[in-house]
Amino acid sequence: MARLQVSGLVLAAGLLAATATGAAPAPVDAQTINQIADEGFNRGEVVETAAYLADRIGGRMTNSPAMRQAEHWTQSRFKAWGLSNVRTQPFEFGRGWWIEAASVRMVAPRPVTLRAIPIAWTPPTVGPLSAPIVVAPLRSPRDFAAWRGKLKGKIVLTSLPTPPKDETKAPFERLSDPDLAKLNTYEEPSFDPEAAGKRAERQRFRGQLDAFLAAEGAVAQASMSRSDGGLVHGEGSGYRVGKTPLLPAVEIAAEDYRRLARLAKVGEVRLEIDSRVHFEDADTKANNILADIAGSDPKAGYVMAGAHLDSWVAGDGATDNGAGSAIVMEAARILSALHVKPKRGIRFALWAGEEQGLLGSFAYVDQYLATRPSSDPSLAELGPYYAADGFPVKTLPGFAEMSGYFNIDNGSGKIRGVFTEGNFAAAPILKEWLSPFASLGASTVAAQPTGSTDHVFMVKLGLPAFQFIQDPLDYGSRTHHTDLDTFDHLRPDDLRQAAVILATLLLDAANSEAPLPRNALPTPQKVTDPFRYPDPTPTN
Repeated sequence: MARLQVSGLVLAAGLLAATATGAAPAPVDAQTINQIADEGFNRGEVVETAAYLADRIGGRMTNSPAMRQAEHWTQSRFKAWGLSNVRTQPFEFGRGWWIEAASVRMVAPRPVTLRAIPIAWTPPTVGPLSAPIVVAPLRSPRDFAAWRGKLKGKIVLTSLPTPPKDETKAPFERLSDPDLAKLNTYEEPSFDPEAAGKRAERQRFRGQLDAFLAAEGAVAQASMSRSDGGLVHGEGSGYRVGKTPLLPAVEIAAEDYRRLARLAKVGEVRLEIDSRVHFEDADTKANNILADIAGSDPKAGYVMAGAHLDSWVAGDGATDNGAGSAIVMEAARILSALHVKPKRGIRFALWAGEEQGLLGSFAYVDQYLATRPSSDPSLAELGPYYAADGFPVKTLPGFAEMSGYFNIDNGSGKIRGVFTEGNFAAAPILKEWLSPFASLGASTVAAQPTGSTDHVFMVKLGLPAFQFIQDPLDYGSRTHHTDLDTFDHLRPDDLRQAAVILATLLLDAANSEAPLPRNALPTPQKVTDPFRYPDPTPTN
């Protein structure tokens, strides 16, 4: 209670100080900010929400039974909190997939249980599958010729067994003032069509490798975890109907993989893989979850907050992105509990299919905001992340209604500020809105752009869409997509802080006299370096 009282005083003092120095007052008055803080810190439910998503439901692969449970549960919570127009936005996705149980053992030259996980959307084994291994590093189709005729009946270890590296960075981190200052550096846009083509080649190689191994008579595939420390991930593709991999495949912890590779240099090694995984094909549509707080002016548009509800299944999807989902839900609960009457509507979104290429947020953009053709029709099969950047951009009626979007997807670390995503005009406004929260560690407005999460397609349209700066904690070093992505790696105090700040910024954006400034609507770009020669280096 003492901490809340001190924080409330500092919040009010900070806002009053800003007014006294001549800055325009924020759209949310000091008393309302303190009420938001009181509700979030003293009666908050964000920790319980995050625990339910992580502990009770667990990893939420899009279209899996767990994700369907999460879709129903989150809607029920929004309704119980009094939000309006709670609904799903369906979009075409593909196959659901989940793991019942799995084990990988070395059975010769001695029995050892290995740390491993089935790779997403690979088929099951028919009972335990036992076979000798062959270490065949395959990084591009150019490598196939050397292994033709040598893989029949084998479990093929396709990763190059790279040696361990010294750990030079702390595994758990909070941002210092110098760290935050480094983020405020604008990066000029760079347009390099060649780089986009190479990314597409790498994405296609997964399917090419699976087809080659199956044609050669291999019985399964194994790859090496990209992380040390016994971590596994299990990321995969093949969710589209008709694109499922042909062979069972597992990812093996780096230390166990290296042991197998060493042993294979001096003698025969046999593995036993028992992968009990399941596909869900009853409904190929995925669902975004949307809920609203109505605005008083129907012509003023709406502001929005979002996080992705889906996850991988090596862990429980706690930091990626149960934390962000719980924060968005808690911001909705707080504002509804206070019976706010904003000028603009406030919309809350829990996205699906983010881990497969921002599919849910793209579906929202494509249905409500703007459409654009594929820049290269040959890339369309890889999804919008690779292809949805052609011209001309066709705005839809809903484009003018979107007045701001705040995304949260960097684990459970406390909010330290906002990335402006190249929107120079929004920087001073966001700085003002954050000013009451200096005592909570959130005061940085950074010019640096960010990517790979659900604000991206909105930013590409010039919309005022932003990602939060958060303390990293152990998100990048340990939990991102790994089997350690569990509730124990969340920080309850940070979740409460983030929910209070998100709720306040949403109300700021909903009540401001003018909507947040937009960036330019995109038009065709020139190649950034017209004198650059193509890179002959192989893609893989």
